[in-house]
Amino acid sequence: MGVLSRNAMDKLLRQAGGLRVSHPAKKVLAEALEKQALEIAKEAKKYAEHAGRKTITDKDVQLALKS
Repeated sequence: MGVLSRNAMDKLLRQAGGLRVSHPAKKVLAEALEKQALEIAKEAKKYAEHAGRKTITDKDVQLALKS
């Protein structure tokens, strides 16, 4: 099991209009979001390191989202 909870995925899918949500749908969404989030986090880490910091800031994440 990954970082994102299945309950959170259920809430997102229901907010999008789903009346019922299957367990596999929650799992697939969580896996996709975790994969994308990890790529963003890696990019944000590069920005922090480039600035000579060990701490990833919100600005690093914002820059990573733009790239």
